[in-house]
Amino acid sequence: MLQAVKNGIEKIKKQRFLFEELVKRDFKKKYKRTVLGMLWSLISPLMQLLVMSVVFKSFFGAGQPHYTIYLFAGNLTYAFFKDSTYGGMNALMQNAGIITKINLPKYMFLLSKNVASLINFGLTLVVFFIFVAVDGVPFHARFLMLIYPIVCLIIFNIGCGFILSALFVIFKDVQYLYDIFTLMLMYLSAIFYTTTGYSENVQKLFYANPIYVYITYIRHIVLDGYIPGLATHGLCLLYAVLALAVGALIYKKYNYKFMYYM
Repeated sequence: MLQAVKNGIEKIKKQRFLFEELVKRDFKKKYKRTVLGMLWSLISPLMQLLVMSVVFKSFFGAGQPHYTIYLFAGNLTYAFFKDSTYGGMNALMQNAGIITKINLPKYMFLLSKNVASLINFGLTLVVFFIFVAVDGVPFHARFLMLIYPIVCLIIFNIGCGFILSALFVIFKDVQYLYDIFTLMLMYLSAIFYTTTGYSENVQKLFYANPIYVYITYIRHIVLDGYIPGLATHGLCLLYAVLALAVGALIYKKYNYKFMYYM
């Protein structure tokens, strides 16, 4: 797997100009013909945060200190996953005209979508830290450890994108099933509620959800002021590597069959 990753990086380096142009195109396309343009990457999550805060604060946030930050951390992580994987799912089909005419590494189109989503995430993350400061949450050196779950989440998103894009080429029903899945995932990720009211066994079941694991890691660092244990670190890495490995295997197996379905 490591050799495959190295080979992939080498191919991207050779096609660096094209890859950069794909990233620029994907990022600009998202805000094409909009008045506010890139500002929507900041306004949209803030509006979602405002609505969710107004709706859920009285129900779930009464006993939760810094509930707005708690909510923001969950929504930020989930939104990055959803945006990245939705883009990844459509990466091949949206570029079918290029793929069927030019022999290029197909994963470049998926990775360009992920980079565009990562830029949006980075901009929103800056706003998140501003909210953290305004809400009086103290900054400390442990914040540097946020790099770990973010990197794991990026890898996880890429792996899921590989899986979804391959399935979507063959089965168009995947997009509708994924709409249902992401909605279910949102409610199972404890974005706007806490899990402390559940039994210990039920709380452990939440860790079967990778998005919940990444959200929880970020909340522990920012709100609780401590670095999670080795088990949480292991789960973050396990989900990331597993998703990437499965996605890479699917691509390797069906790479030459994609052309027949485009």
